[in-house]
Amino acid sequence: MLSYQHIYHAGNLADVHKHALLCAMLDYLTRKDKPLSYIETHAGRGLYDLAAPEAVRTGEAAAGIGTMEGRLAGDHPYRRRLAEVRARFGDSAYPGSPLLAALSLRPGDAIHLAELHPQERAALETAMAPFRAHVMAQDGFEAAQALTPPLPRRGLMLIDPSYEVKADYAAIPRHMAALHRKWNVGTLVLWYPLLPAAPHRPMIAALRAAFPEALCHEVRFPPAREGHGLIGSGLFVVNPPWGIEAEAAALGRLFGTVPGHAG
Repeated sequence: MLSYQHIYHAGNLADVHKHALLCAMLDYLTRKDKPLSYIETHAGRGLYDLAAPEAVRTGEAAAGIGTMEGRLAGDHPYRRRLAEVRARFGDSAYPGSPLLAALSLRPGDAIHLAELHPQERAALETAMAPFRAHVMAQDGFEAAQALTPPLPRRGLMLIDPSYEVKADYAAIPRHMAALHRKWNVGTLVLWYPLLPAAPHRPMIAALRAAFPEALCHEVRFPPAREGHGLIGSGLFVVNPPWGIEAEAAALGRLFGTVPGHAG
């Protein structure tokens, strides 16, 4: 459960999908002059170096953000955040979702991040120190239950486990139902991988039955290298902010231009 390290995958096509829509949602939520809470259950280290040997070896960033960034509109919130991160940390820096959120939020907003991996959490604490983030050495689902309903009550939660524990697929619908009962105004964002064996399908069927008004958006793409199992990315969004369906559709069309796109 503690072995996953995102540096091998940072900036891949799944990150582009997840982060572009996350930035768009936070951009919309911060337009209203009311404070909000951001909660993340599996935060990672927050800041990655795409020139690191781990990132270069897999080639996932080159196939991901390296291919897709120039296809996004120049004023897209995701591109604005990427530019801010490079200006602060250097040209090879890449932000994880905690840093993207911190740069999107305002001084009166709250940010809560859970991360169990000791080394990842130490790096996260360093990256997030300027932003007064609340970093927890706690299981993400336990932290989410303890924090909800948060103050401020407006807000967004990103649920982004590694799925190394296969039982997550069966447990997530129960977790999300419980979270929604406690925090029915919160935007709950679940990321999940698309793999050849499609273990996500029963989970998504259960979530669709529980949340018929939610947004479910998936993109497919070719494996980053021979034998790599990730063939797509999915987001399930309860209480999606206004305009995100159109944003997701536009992003899906961009993914359709990726060489070798699987359709």
